[in-house]
Amino acid sequence: MNNKYYQALQAIKTSIDNIENFIGNPKSFELYDGNILVQAAVERNLEIIGEATKRLLDIDPAIAISNTRSIINTRNKISHGYDEIENPQIWGIIINHLPRLKTEVENLLNDGINK
Repeated sequence: MNNKYYQALQAIKTSIDNIENFIGNPKSFELYDGNILVQAAVERNLEIIGEATKRLLDIDPAIAISNTRSIINTRNKISHGYDEIENPQIWGIIINHLPRLKTEVENLLNDGINK
């Protein structure tokens, strides 16, 4: 596995793990919505995920990750349209999209190790 490819996958996995730790269990939108530090930390890690996804696409445009364009667009919106970001949007990403992304990234990492 290409070193830059591996580093990008690992950055995504680490960022997802960070977000899960920041959010805690049980997951509570109310706690997230009321904690500006957690919001900032989550948004920063979503930016990292978006940038790493862009790097992966540069290496392998056919990478087996769903919704790569949406991931990158989210990063751009957080970075450049920060005043348009709303907590329910970010929460939806956390709950509805990060679990699938985590599974896909773990599969890619495992496939790379097993080759």
